[in-house]
Amino acid sequence: MAFLDRLLGARRKAQDRRNALQVNGSASAHEAAYLLRAPTALMQLDETEALVVVRYMQPVRYTAGTIIIRQGEATDTGFMVLVLDGEITVESLMPSRVDPVTVNVVGPGSLIGEMSLVDGAARSASCTASTDVRCAVLDRQALEALITEQPATAAKLMTAVAQRLAERLRDNRHKLQVYSQLVQTMQDEIDQLMPTLGSKNSPLRR
Repeated sequence: MAFLDRLLGARRKAQDRRNALQVNGSASAHEAAYLLRAPTALMQLDETEALVVVRYMQPVRYTAGTIIIRQGEATDTGFMVLVLDGEITVESLMPSRVDPVTVNVVGPGSLIGEMSLVDGAARSASCTASTDVRCAVLDRQALEALITEQPATAAKLMTAVAQRLAERLRDNRHKLQVYSQLVQTMQDEIDQLMPTLGSKNSPLRR
């Protein structure tokens, strides 16, 4: 009997998740689906697939100043956030700095936290609500339900997330190359202004 209660309870929870963004009318679900397909989120999804996904998401509101994701957090990693309204500041702590560095400020149609949702690793940056924020959250439990109940849509979702992460990796690689070239240029200029000891042009060798 206890097993049956747990089973029925799990089904009720799954149904609650599917209807989460429809409690205020279908407009909320369509708004979230539209933003989920934005270039800053998962534009690879079509309208039908996006609507399926958002039915598994929970509407959540954060007040200004709330830390939504904390860098280094290794336990609470099982969710990603789609921004519906408001702005979120993304910050990263650097070894040589006391204060965090602002990496980005994102708004409606932006997705955060998808990397840790996929791999379960510690959060790579902190995300704080700059204003009051209205968003839709997909947690790992809802994702697992989506995989079980809508495998085709779940596969498309994960493919879209993987493509997004690959694009971010390529972008970071390009930034690293630019940074490396900048460092090399600065080093060349320093070498010309301050010849290294032992070089033919060093004053100490003359």
